[in-house]
Amino acid sequence: MQFPRPRLGVATGVLLTLGAALVAHPVHAAEPYPSQPIRIVVGYQAGGPTDLTARLVANAMQASMGQPIIVENKVGAGSNIASEYVAAAAPDGYTLLLAAAPITMTRYLYKNLKFDVQKSFEPIANVMNAPAVLAVSKTLPVTDLKSLIALAKQKPGKLTFGSSGLGGTQHLAGELLKQKAGLDMLHVPYKGASGALTDLMAGNVDMVFMTSMSALPALKSGNPRPLAVGSKKRLPQMPDVPTMDESGLPGFEADSWNGLLAPAGTPAPILDRLNAEVNKALASPAVREKLEAQGAVVVGGSRQDFKNYLKHEVDRWGTVFKTVKVSL
Repeated sequence: MQFPRPRLGVATGVLLTLGAALVAHPVHAAEPYPSQPIRIVVGYQAGGPTDLTARLVANAMQASMGQPIIVENKVGAGSNIASEYVAAAAPDGYTLLLAAAPITMTRYLYKNLKFDVQKSFEPIANVMNAPAVLAVSKTLPVTDLKSLIALAKQKPGKLTFGSSGLGGTQHLAGELLKQKAGLDMLHVPYKGASGALTDLMAGNVDMVFMTSMSALPALKSGNPRPLAVGSKKRLPQMPDVPTMDESGLPGFEADSWNGLLAPAGTPAPILDRLNAEVNKALASPAVREKLEAQGAVVVGGSRQDFKNYLKHEVDRWGTVFKTVKVSL
């Protein structure tokens, strides 16, 4: 039995035709980033400090990147809904998270989280810090941090400190003060920072750790009164208010912050581009002046800087949570 010979002429013709087609229609390389709109997800309400920071930076970045940058609010569960959403998003640079300080505390507060700040995200850049400001009611007979600590030790369990809620940055700043100064004080949680501030001004609570962004307008009236700031350096916006370190409590740091994160696995070139754009936005006088006018400290820096800062924050608050038993 004879088998037919291969039709080499036909096969060769097919290959030549395919080759010509490939030459006429080359395979397209991946489109340069960004080629579509970018979303920055915020886990807090529109109009709040984190939302305002996100929109300010997004507007500056989109002018430079040539694509719309949309801020999307996904509120709930202490910003965990937004964090989980971005952690599960495609790592392509088109879905980002503007995170805040509580994301470094969530592992100590919540069970069965679907994300980890150090494993589920790629740090892009720290945007700004808002150091804590220890403010007291004008009815409290103290003039500085030393006299406050002395009064608290004279009245163990009697002085109160308000906060925006259980497990938040204001609460943990108060617990850090108790820990470092060896104090016994009563925590009074509110459903938000405004309630704590209102009762502080009325003298219903003795003290509150406010963020610099909320403290700046409130302190202009003289009630409440600032005693110290929880940053390494004095705030330019409050040059007369000493740091906690200067006031006799070395090593005390407490602040709120906002930083940009991407889902884990996002390619390094995209992360580098985003880092450069954030830093360019923060270098803009218009952006810098607006953030500083609100009481913020502009940060910026490299991706590695932000990665190191996140580790520092997770470790630092972990030490506090060893003595504060809180779960949500």
